[in-house]
Amino acid sequence: MTVLVTGASGMLGRAVATELIRSGRDVATFQRGESGVRGARDLRGSLTDEEQVRLAIEGMESIIHLAAKVSMSGRVSDFDAVNVEGTRSLVKAARHAGVSRFVMVSSPSVAHSGVSVIGDDALPADPPRARGDYARSKAESELLALAADRPGFAVVAVRPHIVWGPGDTQLIERIVERSRRGRLPLLSGGLALIDTSYVDNAATAIVAGLDRAVQVHGQSFVVTNGEPRTVRELLAGICAAAGVPAPRWSVPAPLARAAGGAIERFWGLKDRTDEPPMTRFLAEQLSTSHWYDQRRTRNSLGWKPAVSLDEGLDRLREWYGARP
Repeated sequence: MTVLVTGASGMLGRAVATELIRSGRDVATFQRGESGVRGARDLRGSLTDEEQVRLAIEGMESIIHLAAKVSMSGRVSDFDAVNVEGTRSLVKAARHAGVSRFVMVSSPSVAHSGVSVIGDDALPADPPRARGDYARSKAESELLALAADRPGFAVVAVRPHIVWGPGDTQLIERIVERSRRGRLPLLSGGLALIDTSYVDNAATAIVAGLDRAVQVHGQSFVVTNGEPRTVRELLAGICAAAGVPAPRWSVPAPLARAAGGAIERFWGLKDRTDEPPMTRFLAEQLSTSHWYDQRRTRNSLGWKPAVSLDEGLDRLREWYGARP
């Protein structure tokens, strides 16, 4: 099977491409720069260029789509151009080229309305209620991908939840840097219960979605380690692995949400594209429980996580220990 992986320059994309190669697939990657994946054939280009997308898809049998604009801030038009219209272009070109399987890598945030999630399965993507332009645009892109599902073109949406691991710049690096500077508070004591996904587990789940696409097409699956911990405990584990102090001070969650909303408005007025220190969505994520029932995911995909949370933290500790 020849598989095109979009967005393979990111941590999860590299892990997915590497897992595909390990299992004997012929892999090509599509992103603006080099993927760094040994054994893969890099095809450079942008999702916003329809001709580059068309050329990248030629000869492919399957697609795993990870490329996206991932940020807590930015212009609405940028999120729509990459996440929505880029996915639309990819799906259209894939169907025209005779691709048979399409895995849409999505996010649980597409169905998160800001309240606690306690043992839910994958709820339908809901763009109007999604929190922020990233979640909204991912919700729209998931819906348009699943709408293209039909005989001969099996579409599956896989939603890994809070993916982390060694070398992660999206989550781990920010936690460690803010903790080192004493700028990472707990919200309402950090007692919210959340689940996460170690990167290797998320990668094997996505590949399982590809393998089982014909049997489970048209469905969405949330993927986690299945080991909920409090925010306080999880942050303490990450900080201990990196050798920095764990957060000790706490801010009331309502105050953090209000501050996050104000900061978002300020960032928008100034048209800033860097990451704000707090947003309403981030405050909600750090102060509400969100863990998911994994029974349908594991049964349908024939998958289970191989790396426990504690083993993942040990690997993170080893990675930091090997750094200068």
